[in-house]
Amino acid sequence: MNMLESNKESLKLEAMKRIVGLIAKGKNASELFPAVVKNVASKNIELKKLVYVYLVRYAEEQQDLALLSISTFQRALKDPNQLIRASALRVLSSIRVPIIVPIMMLAIKEAATDLSPYVRKTAAHAIQKLYSLDPDQKEHLIEVIEKLLKDKSTVKYLDIHTNMTKMLLVIKMLLLDQKYKSKQKKLRLLTVVMAVSQLYWHLAPKHELSIITKSLVRLLRSHREVQYIVLQNIATMSIQRKGMFEPFMKSFYVRSTDATHIKTLKLEILTNLANEANISTILREFQTYVKSQDKAFAAATIQAIGRCATNISEVTDTCLNGLVLLLSNRDETVVAESVVVIKKLLQTQPSQHSDIIKHMAKLFDNITVPMARASILWLMGEYCEHVPKIAPDVLRKMAKTFTNEEDIVKLQIVNLAAKLYLTNSKQTKLLTQYILNLGKYDQNYDIRDRTRFIRQLIVPNEKSGALSKYARRILMAPKPAPVLQSAFKDRDRFQLGTLSHTLNSQASGYLELSDWPAVAPDQSVRNVEVVEPVRLPCIFILFYFLKIMLKMSYIYKLKWPKRTVYTQGSDVANSVVSVFVCGYNRKQKNGNAVKVESRSESESGSESSSSESSSESGSELDSDSDSGTDQKKNTKPKPVQSKPVMKFDAVSWHVHVSLQASSPVFVPETSHELLHRMTGKGLSAQYRFTRQPCIYGNSMVSLQLTLSNSSDQALENIHISEKSSTGQNIHRFNAIERLEPQASVTVSMGVDFNDSTQAANFQLCTKEDEFSVSIQPAVGELLLPITMSEADFTKEQGKLMGMNESSATITMTPENVSSQSVNRKVVSVANIGVIPSSQENIYRFAGKTVSSGSLVLVSVALKDPDAVITINTEKTVIGSMLLRQFKTALTNSGP
Repeated sequence: MNMLESNKESLKLEAMKRIVGLIAKGKNASELFPAVVKNVASKNIELKKLVYVYLVRYAEEQQDLALLSISTFQRALKDPNQLIRASALRVLSSIRVPIIVPIMMLAIKEAATDLSPYVRKTAAHAIQKLYSLDPDQKEHLIEVIEKLLKDKSTVKYLDIHTNMTKMLLVIKMLLLDQKYKSKQKKLRLLTVVMAVSQLYWHLAPKHELSIITKSLVRLLRSHREVQYIVLQNIATMSIQRKGMFEPFMKSFYVRSTDATHIKTLKLEILTNLANEANISTILREFQTYVKSQDKAFAAATIQAIGRCATNISEVTDTCLNGLVLLLSNRDETVVAESVVVIKKLLQTQPSQHSDIIKHMAKLFDNITVPMARASILWLMGEYCEHVPKIAPDVLRKMAKTFTNEEDIVKLQIVNLAAKLYLTNSKQTKLLTQYILNLGKYDQNYDIRDRTRFIRQLIVPNEKSGALSKYARRILMAPKPAPVLQSAFKDRDRFQLGTLSHTLNSQASGYLELSDWPAVAPDQSVRNVEVVEPVRLPCIFILFYFLKIMLKMSYIYKLKWPKRTVYTQGSDVANSVVSVFVCGYNRKQKNGNAVKVESRSESESGSESSSSESSSESGSELDSDSDSGTDQKKNTKPKPVQSKPVMKFDAVSWHVHVSLQASSPVFVPETSHELLHRMTGKGLSAQYRFTRQPCIYGNSMVSLQLTLSNSSDQALENIHISEKSSTGQNIHRFNAIERLEPQASVTVSMGVDFNDSTQAANFQLCTKEDEFSVSIQPAVGELLLPITMSEADFTKEQGKLMGMNESSATITMTPENVSSQSVNRKVVSVANIGVIPSSQENIYRFAGKTVSSGSLVLVSVALKDPDAVITINTEKTVIGSMLLRQFKTALTNSGP
């Protein structure tokens, strides 16, 4: 505030930069409006631009203060700078006060004739705002629109002019009352799509359900009303069949312009689609949603994080750590919802998270939401034996503020006092009696009744019955952990697309779906009369093909045969055959040109992948040309489509640009059985991970296969079937023509596991048999080692905190404390590099995932006799799995 009122322009400019930065982060800066609006008349162009950016954001909320500066906005409409003129018009149109309609109308007319296309585009945007404020200006606005539609701009602003013309056409349609008709058309389309979707959902086989998925997702670009209905039905479908909508997960990301009910539905769908493979991406998305200014949406996001933690055990600890960090948030709604969700999660493993309960107790005084305070008190009472020193102190504080607390908090205070009386009566006996006396005379009868019941239950006296003997069993009985379920789980009892499904309540006139018939219907209803198609004479068909050949001759510049084409059937047929031959020969001659063209197209997507594909294609062509079999001559090489190396992701960008890949520190010699000789009828196969970069694709894991023939006969044409992959991209080795008895051969292959430990299933074939095999990767084999400095390691580790961090404390055996032992055990588990460390008791390792290039940082800090293992990575599932394997390796005394 002081900087904005300073006499120095530099201080004002710095203040405005900070304010605009706060707005960009989603913070509320409306309180600074009076101080900012004073600087609207500044002569500094940069300062004035930032002021107008602020005013555009808050002019609609602070209309009274904005009206005081309306004369300044009018003067700015004639400013020499086009950006200032456009910003002034934008602010002026944001003031929603009917009294300034004539001023806005005059400003729009002047801006429509402005020399700058940017200002004219801003005038087009302002037309819609003015029309919504005063529809009586319709005729005048149509005149301005017609003038703008005749706009002729220079080539420099061609794209602006094109977009402006399209937008003006839409505005004119709205002004001419066509909006209602468009909505009606969309609703009719929705009805048809939902009817077909309902039919497929109930009757179609599972593998055909993907047909309706694209149609439903496409409707999400429509109006909010249509989006709401479609999202509700998708939410119900995604509970039972996640695979339908998982490929379209990005279509359900929340936008800032979405309404709250749309955001909540998209959040529900993302939670339903979460699995071990995509949970890292979804949690990163949820971290952004928690910062939303929409309180209800932020609270729903925290509940969604709790559901993900419950459904996917690998990320439970990660989600708990992230929720604990939210307890320091300034927003009370976020803190309250975090406490409630943490309470539910802690019920699953309370003994392992006593530190979290202690941390919540420390923050208790700063939390004011009654539900959150009640949840913390419930945790203190339920697990008071895990925090024997903190729980009595919390009860002491609550005794002081008992009369000022809400009713829900008072009930939990009474419960806490009763449980502490049973477990630690020496310290809490007097406190419990004091609280029970306060509750005895409370104004709320529920609290009075609870207090009397607790007193008779825990304090034995002459009037106490046999129930007091079981007080500990009643109050301290283990409670089942709550199950976090989707709000749409029960909606599947109603048919999709119906009003009852939307309201989650049976509406009048609703008809249940009929049961399957007990008796098969008459098969005659399936007999349909087949209409014979009209057959054209052969001469028309020949002329049709001739027309196609003429077009081909234009494309390929073919030289037609000199024979004259007559209308006789034989001549026409001969000409068509000749054209086919010429076209085929011409296409063969231009084969190289076609290849070059296709390569240029692929290079526009990924330069590295296209170069690898072309080189690999060439090598396969050479090998095929040497082969004498017809099968190989007819086989066209299929280059592997590797993923682009460069990604515009914060971590991936840093890894691929600034960090260097290194050679593996340790390469295991252990081989894994792929095919047993008994199962393979004499053919056995073993595989091992080479831990080297794959030459077939940057996103592939390199493997080495050893094929052996233990039978008495030679095996021919050993290869991998092209139709046997289960989703992973597999580079197949060249077919082995013949493998003699008792002979072995080693080949290499590449598999893109997509940063998942899901097995790659395929079929290993010989000339006569096919064998189903699978390669199950260890999580450590999905990484590649990299080198970096200790400073870079610390910097990158700081970026991957919160939900991206997994840690555990272990007790190491004496023989594992040495640096050589720690390094050997870590690199044997995972293919990562050793980072030099200036600290003796801290060991650092770094790697990246093969498929996505996400950074994986590992540190082991020795604190005699314990050690703290910390893993930082965006791939939280990989981090959790690595943590378990490192704990096992470092606690075992073996090699």
